[in-house]
Amino acid sequence: MADDMIVEARGLNHWFGTGEARKQALFDIDLALPRGSLTVLMGPSGSGKTTVLTLIGCLRAVQDGSVRLLGHELNGAGEAELTALRRRLGFIFQSHNLHESMTARQNVIMGVQVRPGIPDSLAHKAAARALGLVGLSDRLDYLPANLSGGQKQRVAVARALVGNPALVLADEPTAALDKASAGDVVDLLKRLGTARGTTTLLVTHDNRILDRADRILTLEDGRIVSVTDKTGDPDGQ
Repeated sequence: MADDMIVEARGLNHWFGTGEARKQALFDIDLALPRGSLTVLMGPSGSGKTTVLTLIGCLRAVQDGSVRLLGHELNGAGEAELTALRRRLGFIFQSHNLHESMTARQNVIMGVQVRPGIPDSLAHKAAARALGLVGLSDRLDYLPANLSGGQKQRVAVARALVGNPALVLADEPTAALDKASAGDVVDLLKRLGTARGTTTLLVTHDNRILDRADRILTLEDGRIVSVTDKTGDPDGQ
């Protein structure tokens, strides 16, 4: 695995079900995510996009093929190793999944607490800084009920970024946002790629954000059918 590759998958296959109901969901997937890049994974519903995301994110066991994440092989990795790797990732989902009884800052602090040994004072400062990154410095102590839909999603983005993850995995993060808010979220991820080397894999149906991607992978029926690389790297996947 090259030093600048955060993720490298080769010959990745996956099945769901058992016996006669067993069905193959992914077929011989190859992809590489360079450090600091923003890759978009597109495709119709049921094409396997979220399955790819959950395999890379250590949320599902790799059955066949190789996935190397941050230098670690996931195929055959134990639960302790997978848990440690998950703590180095940031996750953003279509549903913001905020705790309604907690303020924006308290929700973001939860993203710090997955890493043991961080003092409360540092967690509070990190949460405030992350919310500032997404333009919510004036909403630190607001409950979700008092935030707009776009603001709630930005809190979720701050929660994913607060631990300075090497890799952000985003599943339809802009689906519920207007065009301006969607652009703001993706632009922030792009800036972090440049400033921090944060790598992003973003699953989406949202054509409004494609111009911001470094590369676009299209998945159909569990197979990558096209790769559009805007970096000029002929081997980029």
